[in-house]
Amino acid sequence: MPKFNFKNVSIIIFVLLICFFLIISSHSQKKLVEIYENQNSLVIKDREGETISVLPNKKGYRAQYINEIPPRLKELLVKKEDKYFYEHFGFNPISIFQVGLAKLGMGNRSGSSTITQQLVKILLGKEAERNLKNKILEFFYAISLEIFKNKGEILKMYANSIYFGNQVQGIEEASRFYFGVSPEFLTEVQILQLLATISSPTETNPGEFINKKIAVNLAEKLNLNSKELIMGDVSSVRENMENYLNEDLSFEIQPLIENLESNQLTIDKELTERLREIIQRNLEYLKFKNAKNSALIVIKLPENEILALIGSPNPKSLQEGYQINMLTKPRPIGSTIKPFIYLKAFEKGLRPYTLVDDREYKYITALGFPLYPKNFDYKYRGEVNLHYALSNSLNVPSLKVLEFVGLDDFYNFLEKDLEFKPVQDLNNYQLGIALGVLEMNLVDLAKYFTIFPNNGILRDLKIFLNQKIAEKVIARPEYIQLVNKILNDRKTGIEQFGLKSELNLFQENYALKTGTSRDFKDSWVIGFTPDFLVGVWVGNTENLPMDEISGQLGAGRIWSEAMELLLNSPYNKKTPFDFSLVKEYNYNDNVEFGLANDNFDESLEMLKKREEALILTPHEGDTFLLEDSQIILKSKENVKWFVNGDFIGQGEENIFVPRKEGSYQIEAEFNGLRETVNIWVNE
Repeated sequence: MPKFNFKNVSIIIFVLLICFFLIISSHSQKKLVEIYENQNSLVIKDREGETISVLPNKKGYRAQYINEIPPRLKELLVKKEDKYFYEHFGFNPISIFQVGLAKLGMGNRSGSSTITQQLVKILLGKEAERNLKNKILEFFYAISLEIFKNKGEILKMYANSIYFGNQVQGIEEASRFYFGVSPEFLTEVQILQLLATISSPTETNPGEFINKKIAVNLAEKLNLNSKELIMGDVSSVRENMENYLNEDLSFEIQPLIENLESNQLTIDKELTERLREIIQRNLEYLKFKNAKNSALIVIKLPENEILALIGSPNPKSLQEGYQINMLTKPRPIGSTIKPFIYLKAFEKGLRPYTLVDDREYKYITALGFPLYPKNFDYKYRGEVNLHYALSNSLNVPSLKVLEFVGLDDFYNFLEKDLEFKPVQDLNNYQLGIALGVLEMNLVDLAKYFTIFPNNGILRDLKIFLNQKIAEKVIARPEYIQLVNKILNDRKTGIEQFGLKSELNLFQENYALKTGTSRDFKDSWVIGFTPDFLVGVWVGNTENLPMDEISGQLGAGRIWSEAMELLLNSPYNKKTPFDFSLVKEYNYNDNVEFGLANDNFDESLEMLKKREEALILTPHEGDTFLLEDSQIILKSKENVKWFVNGDFIGQGEENIFVPRKEGSYQIEAEFNGLRETVNIWVNE
């Protein structure tokens, strides 16, 4: 029987223990590294790679990890925090011995933790817990890090993990936040100010007056010149802090980047900052007209890339309403809805040369009250064409056009084609839509307007640089061109907007529509070239009226400056509008326009003939969905109504509820006169 060798067994056990320790140590340091990596903030960049925002990490801190510590910063950091850093193996035996003596009452000096131990405390979140158990854990984790990481890696992890107050973590973020520079450009004075922060970051950061005193003491302790520190001024640091926060665009972009696809956005940071200055400058004038707030969006076309988002003149200001992002708040959009109404009318046969009576009409609202729509200036102009009516934003003709289009058809266009989600059921608005009562937010309204410069194609707005977006055809190009031709014409609108207007720019290759809500509570302008779109809202967050500030006078001031900035930028490719499908017609010594295959005489009188018709709605060929469909039958006379030959009632209005899909013949009879229209009901 072989003799038992105690020495060999001891060696085996020792080796096994070493292996076990290394395995546990490896697992422990991996845990620390994982925590460390997860504490790096996501840095959002603009289209040029400039930092837009540093999003808070799980601790609520902003952190940008540095890859290499500048030599002087590294030298002073080690001198202050752990002068034996390069000699020890994660712990300082002398310090531990001093702590032990103090515990036994044989000394009054406690040993400081090493950089490695401090890093462990930060990563484990145990900075405030000083007990024996945590000391043992620190000791073990510190050794684990030292085994698997070199000194340079440990020091870099520590430099990126230090808390510097004001939700700032790490040397990189602290340098930018307090001094407006990256770490390699820090002066020795600034380095000392940051190092003076480490022990008590909330009370002693560079934004506090006491920081200078602590930094002077530190300089003397490290045998450095403290003269510059004594002369230093905390106001410049506070100015840097304020500028840093003001440059952060997370206020506007956060609602649009919830599902983060990339950290590089389509936003142009420099453009956004210049546009915000334009808003702030113009509000200094508009505030005397009780207009205190504004929002703005810029979209690059045809890609629908968002270049600028401004939801507040200054989100960091304590001024009332400035903390509200008005980009996403629905407000009544006024006359900016009219181009969409006219678009649907052109699809149904009306043309810019179609005649309409601009006179007083009486309507009955859904609640049974009489409505007498008025134009903005309370004047009626008699017979005008639709080109003139839209150019001058006349309300009465727009209401007649919406009536011609049909409410159900226009509701379907909004909800099915544009995928618009109204604040209220659309039946609550009815013909009031033409008078501007419909609410939308600026982002949605601008998106829908892109169908005009994009030739009838609706694309989702693009916020991430490499984002794939959905698109669909909303309208045929020929009808889009008719609307653009009107919105591009600044001469026909002179009567309403004047010869000298905020809306007149130094070039003619642009189109726009203004909007003003009831009681002057909202001022809108949406304008575009084929290369970009600028949308502006002006008003008050508390929904108070302005002092007769229309779309032109309010949003128009900001819009015109923003457009001139864009027109003089590389985003202006000078792409001309496409009017190739538009045909000119001569009528009464005037040049009007329509489409090549128009029946001019029929389209010219179409609205007037409709007023003479027995059946006002529905129209010939209208299509309805079967589900929850209530088809309004409308006449200007007390007619008898028939559906497929069956009598269903008498009066100026009636409601027909179809029970199945198919074609239906609607018939009206009055004093021996009969009129029919055919409609379709689909599943």
